[in-house]
Formats: sequence, structure tokens, C-alpha cells
Amino acid sequence: MTTATHEETLGFQTEVKQLLHLMIHSLYSNREIFLRELISNGADACDKLRYAALDNDSLYEGDSELRIEIEHDAEAGTVTVRDNGIGMTRDEVISNLGTIARSGTADFLKQLSGEQQKDARLIGQFGVGFYSGFIVADEISVRTRKAGSDKAEGVEWRSRGEGEFTVADIEREAHGTEIVLHLKEDAKEFADDFRLQSLVRKYSDHIEVPVRMPKVESARDDEGNAIEGSEITTWETVNEATALWSRPKGEISDEEYQAFYKHVAHDFSDPLTWSHNKVEGKLEYTSLLYVPGRAPFDLYERDGARGVKLYVQRVFIMDDAEQFLPLYLRFIKGVLDTRDLSLNVSRELLQQDPKVEKIRSALTKRALDMLKKLAKDKPAYQTFWNTFGSVLKEGPAEDFANREKIAGLLRFSTTHTDSATQDQSLADYVERMQEGQQKIYYIVADSFNAAKSSPHLEIFRKKGIEVVLLHDRVDEWLMSHLNEYDGKALVDVAKGELDLGDIEGEEEKQAQEETAKAKEDLVKRVKEALGDQVQEVKVTHRLTDSPACVVLPEHEMGFQMRRIMEAAGQPMPEVKPILELNPVHALVAKLEGVEGEAFGDLAHVLLDQAIIAEGGHLDDPAAYVKRLNALLTA
Repeated sequence: MTTATHEETLGFQTEVKQLLHLMIHSLYSNREIFLRELISNGADACDKLRYAALDNDSLYEGDSELRIEIEHDAEAGTVTVRDNGIGMTRDEVISNLGTIARSGTADFLKQLSGEQQKDARLIGQFGVGFYSGFIVADEISVRTRKAGSDKAEGVEWRSRGEGEFTVADIEREAHGTEIVLHLKEDAKEFADDFRLQSLVRKYSDHIEVPVRMPKVESARDDEGNAIEGSEITTWETVNEATALWSRPKGEISDEEYQAFYKHVAHDFSDPLTWSHNKVEGKLEYTSLLYVPGRAPFDLYERDGARGVKLYVQRVFIMDDAEQFLPLYLRFIKGVLDTRDLSLNVSRELLQQDPKVEKIRSALTKRALDMLKKLAKDKPAYQTFWNTFGSVLKEGPAEDFANREKIAGLLRFSTTHTDSATQDQSLADYVERMQEGQQKIYYIVADSFNAAKSSPHLEIFRKKGIEVVLLHDRVDEWLMSHLNEYDGKALVDVAKGELDLGDIEGEEEKQAQEETAKAKEDLVKRVKEALGDQVQEVKVTHRLTDSPACVVLPEHEMGFQMRRIMEAAGQPMPEVKPILELNPVHALVAKLEGVEGEAFGDLAHVLLDQAIIAEGGHLDDPAAYVKRLNALLTA
């Protein structure tokens, strides 16, 4: 019997306690996933030992046949999952099983509400790992020893999944980890040979490490009858135990691809699509890339996990090898197995290896092609876009070589549908362009309603010209790096001179010039009244219903981006807008007949209203209210 020494009881990290409580209640209907999670952890431990043993094969301690074993005891109500992988030290046990050291955990947990259906979806984004055992067990024991350490350095961890856990030093012959689940009364169904085997085949058939279960057989006499008392136990491998990505595509079912995704991504839901590809020639590698159906909780965390699992000649090297895909494709999950890198490659060496850049370029193209193919299924692509669209919008700034491809994958709101749903592509827009139209027009605002109500759209509505409505925080930054699509310039309708090209006839342009000349005196008076608050005043033909609008110089940063930068504490230089007046509006006509102080008040009110209509903020709102009240009571 193992004697425990140096025993201490410690408290779970606050986040662990909260996650355990919510997970146990929220995932009750999907409790069988506990076995998948524990097997995945065991497989990772075996992969890590195989990698560590490349430099020091004594870590195997004479037992290099890596495996996972599952046993059950129906009478005792236990299920045991053990591996002969890397194992853990005492400090690693306390760190790995008592805390969650993932950035953004606290913020993530704030989203959990106690509402089972909602929380189950969120927890699936987080990944449950070891703690999933408490869905079916009211007590868990873990015995482990780090490979290569002394037998006296074993560790035992015990907990009932409540507020604390106990850690003790033990003597342990075998390296690796053994987890014993003491099943709850309503979970005794899992202490069954057939049930466990079916779960292994359902969830873990693709695991390369063999998953074995005991099989009891009796010796038989010459007539084939079992000899009483001659039972012997053998170990039977119950999973396929072949790296799924190394098998021919034609032999792999959709269900197997989906199960493997859940292992790689630690996700509950199926992926939207995947791409399995083998390359031979100057470079030799196999990739299996997935597009998830939902975002991980740390998608926008700068140090969140991203990248593919990297294998070299079927030997696991590292999780989250981010060097093989650009940051804007950080939602892609999967596996890369190559023969072109050394087995002792490190993250630092990956950054310096020219082969990595070639593989990265090829995988990026593969991922974009996968998204292009997915886009043919509009409902599925809309799910993707609603989940990852803001991330993909980072692409044109990061990846000049693939800018046109990425642009074709972007989706937007436009005046064509007048809906906040971003479901229109630039190709859709180009197909609907008017005869004579040479540019793609867009407007950026803080919200969809602000965009669709902008005075700048008035002339476009009058002439039936479609405008792209941009209302995500990232949109103005995106458009600063996306200048054209399909040979057509993208133009912000709120900046610079409005040029509708051949859509406007010569007579129309001549009439505009005559109107501008006729209003020169008014324009001069308004500029004098507003002084240095504006860069310029002019008459415009872009308005039909509003009296005035403000326009920024063509290459100036827009209002939305300025506010984002200012909110981030970035000092911004002052920008004076251009005030454009609608020469046929009643308020502008009234302005021409006003003199003295009232003229200045009305000119300021028109400017302030134009700034408000663009979502801007007034420097002196009280002065605006005072002037407006004076005009209303005059």
C-alpha cells in the first residue's frame, strides 16, 4: 500500500471554483464528453514525452510503448484512466489542477450566468479539460510522477470538486498519470465495459496513441469449452490508433473529421468546414485545417492561444504553432505534419527558417481557398462571418499579397438591402453598379443607423447609387488599407470632393458651377462668421434634404477613428472640417436674408447640426443650445 507524506490541503483558485460549479450543472446533458477530454489530455502527455525523449530516451524508463489504459470497477463505481506519458511534479500538479492560468479567464467567467443552455455554449468555447471529470464523479484521485524523476517523487491529488484539494507526496513506480473517477450514483452507467468502449470509438478513434481496455478470456479445452478458473486478462486496443491526417482522404468519414476537430480544438460543436491536403515535392507536409463554428473565448486576447498543432515526421513538437498562419487567420485550427523541419525545432528557430515562410504562404492560400469554397454555402458562410468577420477584416492590412482574395471574402451592409446584417460582398456590389459608375462608394459611422441616416447618402439615394455602410470599429482602419477591388477605387463619400463620374451629365455639372458662382457672397459671409472653426465653406450638390454637411479632406482620418484613438489616450491633431451648404434648402435661403448677430448664430447652428449628424461631438454644446433657443424664439 502506498504511504503518503508531506500532505497539504489547498484551496482552488476562485475561477476554478466558479467554473466547476457552473460546468457541473450546465453540461449535465452532455456528460459523456468527460472521457474524450481525459483521453485527449493523456494523448497530449504521451506526445510531450515522445518529444522530450528525442534528446533523452532514458525518460522512457524502459517503457517506450506509449499508451492510454481505461479500466472500470462496477462494484466500486470507479473508472480509471491512465497514461504512461510525461507525468507531473508536485508544483505542476498544484498549478495545472488548482488554477486556470489562461488570460482573460476572469472576464470570460463574468459572462456565465447560471443559465444552463447559455453557459453550456460558453463553457464549450473555454474548453473543460481535466475538470470535466467532475460532471460524472463526486470525487477524483490523481496519481502521477514526472518521467525521469525518482520513484519517491510521485504525487497524489484528491478532491471532491468543491472548495479545496489535497496534495501528498507518494512513491510511484510508473511514470505518467492515473486518474480515478469515483462516480456519482446517477453516473454508474459509465462503469460498464461496452459503454466505455463505445465512447472511445465515438470520440477518440482518431487518437494516434492506442487506447487499451482489459479483456478477460478463459483457456479452453480441446472441445472449445472454457476451463473454469483459467481466466487471463489481456489488453485490447479499442481505437483506430492511427494519425487521422496520415490516412487517405477517401477513407475518412465526415464524422471522423468532426471528432478529430473536437480533439484538436477542445470544442463541443462541429466545425463549419475543413481542408485536408498532402504536399510532396520540394516541401513535404500534410495539413488538416478547420474553420470552427464558434469563436473561442480568448479570440481577441493578444496572448490567446492560436496556431496549429505541429508534428515533425509524426512526432508532436508543439501546440499553437502560430508561425504557420497570419494573425488574421488565428481562428483556424488544425494540424501540420512535415518532414522538412528538424525534430528539435523551437519557436525561435521557426521564426528564422525559410521553409516555414513557404509553408505559411501555402497554408494561408489553402485557408483562404477553404473560405471561398465555404462562401458558396450562404447560410454557413453567414455563420462564419457573424463569428469571425471582424478578425478577417484585419487581413488587408497584414497581408498585401492576398489583399484581393481577402477583399472578396469580406461582407458588408449596403443601401441595397438597408439591413444591418453584413451579407453583401464587394462582388455583389460591382455586379449591381450603374452604367457609367467607376467607383465603389462607402461611408463609415459608429452604428448602422448613423450610417444609413447620414446626409451624405442623399444624392446617392436620389440617383439610385448603392453605398456600402460600414459600422464596425475596425472598418475605417480596414478601408485605409483597402483602396480598390476588381480595379475599382473605393471612395469615402464623407471625404474630399464628390465625383460621380459619368453618372452626372455635362448639363448637370454646368448647373452646379453656376449655382456655386451665384452663392459666392453667401459662402464668403458664412466663412467670416465661422472663422477658424472650418477649413472652407462651399455649396454642394450632395444634399437633397439636409441644409448642410461637414466633409473631411480626402486623406484625413475620419471621425470614427479619431474617437477610437482619443479613447485609447492617443493625442490627435486638430482637424478643421469643410462645411458644405445645400443651396436649395429653406434654411440656407433664410440665411441669405439674415443680418448681424442672427446671421452668425444661424451659421453656427448649421455647422453644429452637421457635426451632430455625422456622429461628431460639439466642443461647446451649451452655446449650440443657446443659439438654437434664440433662433426659435426670435
